[in-house]
Amino acid sequence: MKKLVTLLLAMVMVLSLAACGGGKAQLKILDTEYTLEDYAIAVAKEDTALLDEINAALAAITADGTTQKIIDKYISGKDHDLTFQANAEGKPELVMATNAFFPPYEYYENDQIVGIDAEMAAAIADQMGRKLTIVDTEFGSIIAGIQTGKYDMGMAGMTVTEERLESVNFSDSYATGVQVVIVKEDSAIQTVDDLLDSSASYKAGVQQDTTGDIYLSDTYENGGIGEDRVLRYKTGNEAVQALLTGKVDCVVIDQEPAKAYVAQNNK
Repeated sequence: MKKLVTLLLAMVMVLSLAACGGGKAQLKILDTEYTLEDYAIAVAKEDTALLDEINAALAAITADGTTQKIIDKYISGKDHDLTFQANAEGKPELVMATNAFFPPYEYYENDQIVGIDAEMAAAIADQMGRKLTIVDTEFGSIIAGIQTGKYDMGMAGMTVTEERLESVNFSDSYATGVQVVIVKEDSAIQTVDDLLDSSASYKAGVQQDTTGDIYLSDTYENGGIGEDRVLRYKTGNEAVQALLTGKVDCVVIDQEPAKAYVAQNNK
């Protein structure tokens, strides 16, 4: 009898946990946007010749429709028949630094880095007659690597900001990004204003050194929430995991990666 009672109590506890949300938390993206931004390619300050080449290549692939086809492939799921020769041997190397945990701009498919930025870089390298090499590194080390000549360019859903312009030059913009807020379905944060309220104590997760980090870490007067309410992670995926485990109340990240993370979690 005692064993039966113990078993029944255990079953009640399991059911109670399930009723209280023991299952996987569902995520959503707030309807209100945090900010808009332009994506561009970072190049060393002194390398104006490379910057001119990249801008010329960008103009060419935009004019012939290649840029839009690449974006449509990864955003809308439309296939295209473009092929690139950027990995052909015998060409001078073009080294691109990225952080490959930012879908659909860059991410791993098996052992290969794919995405909007990877394919755009291949198209640019083709236009320039160069062999593309993509290096996966921490986002925060990309600009320093460009400055020291370790990489030729940085392409990682990188926003043009005044602070970054002090260290590198940027190409013409090739895409517009939107910073959004990811929360759990039952979150008390229902709008961006809820997060930015100076009387609130919500903590936000960000990928270190990204635009979300830069903007949120600023003061309330400048549209941020302050350093003490921002938790930094090496990848967007780690920030989302922190949200799911209750370490942060929301994640601020670019819209397209946000969609990918939410869709993957809510399967």
